[in-house]
Amino acid sequence: MRRGRRSGLFSIVAVHSTVRGPALGGCRMWPYQDSRAGVRDALRLSRAMTFKSAVAGLPLGGGKGVIMLRPGERALPPERRRAALLDFGETVDVLGGRYITAEDVGTSSADMTVIAEATPHVSGLALDRGGSGDPGGWTALGVETAVRVACERVFGAEDLAGRTVSIVGLGQVGGRLARTLAQAGAGLTVSDVDPDKRALASELGATWTDPWTALTAEVDVVSPCALGSVLDHETVPELRCRIVAGAANNQLADDSIAELLASREILWAPDFVANAGGIINISVELEPEGYSPDRAETRVRAIGDTLRTIFDNATAGDLTPLTAALELARRRLAEADVAAPAT
Repeated sequence: MRRGRRSGLFSIVAVHSTVRGPALGGCRMWPYQDSRAGVRDALRLSRAMTFKSAVAGLPLGGGKGVIMLRPGERALPPERRRAALLDFGETVDVLGGRYITAEDVGTSSADMTVIAEATPHVSGLALDRGGSGDPGGWTALGVETAVRVACERVFGAEDLAGRTVSIVGLGQVGGRLARTLAQAGAGLTVSDVDPDKRALASELGATWTDPWTALTAEVDVVSPCALGSVLDHETVPELRCRIVAGAANNQLADDSIAELLASREILWAPDFVANAGGIINISVELEPEGYSPDRAETRVRAIGDTLRTIFDNATAGDLTPLTAALELARRRLAEADVAAPAT
């Protein structure tokens, strides 16, 4: 954790694990009430990234970066934003490659280009810089795959025509997901805290509503695509869906919520499995042979096979999908730890 010499803002990098490889995780630029809240968020998100990479079978560990904005501060003037990004880049560089950053909530591929001026340990650069560009589309593809597999498990078919889906959050991932699901014939209910996103709802013929109504809508699938901790002891009893599958990180307020979802016979696609498309795409970018969108698409679509395995293991062992996914992740981490050379 460092205070930027240019911007005066705190930069935080949390490295949870490097057992399988360097810790990869996005840089989140977001307002926090105090530094403790920013550190907690970075720590929790870095843990999720470890499990995400392990379940996906990637040679990467888990980490996360945070640029702490002040309370109520959402946008920085261009020069101060650049200063904050360069400060963050210096924080990344201190770790000497143990952490590789990428875009996340509040940052973009253009921001990664600025960070790259201060450190080489950056991924998700723009296409014209030799990177793979905005990973949001790949994350959306992975979530769409997860929705289809969950529908296959609950309704017997992955066809989305006639299915009803409520998307909470129409950002870079949620907006793309909405378009894809609409094209597949799903009936949509959508919401976002930004009223300007209502234009997308009109374009897609979706029902626009507020986030709470979207979360508790009577639909087949609820897809949380905004910030985390949306599923807790207050919201889960109000759900009226059969499936929860979305892009948001850390959807469960705590792990016990997985049992509550199961008791209500609501199938939850673990978030760190469903939303792994972005990091899978970036892992292809980091391969020695260079980036290939075809190779990336094949691997992102394989999220479906991973999720089928998790659901099968959960059923066979009378486990929640969360427990089955964590067991798979921990097994792969243990295997990598055993295989690692002694130092």
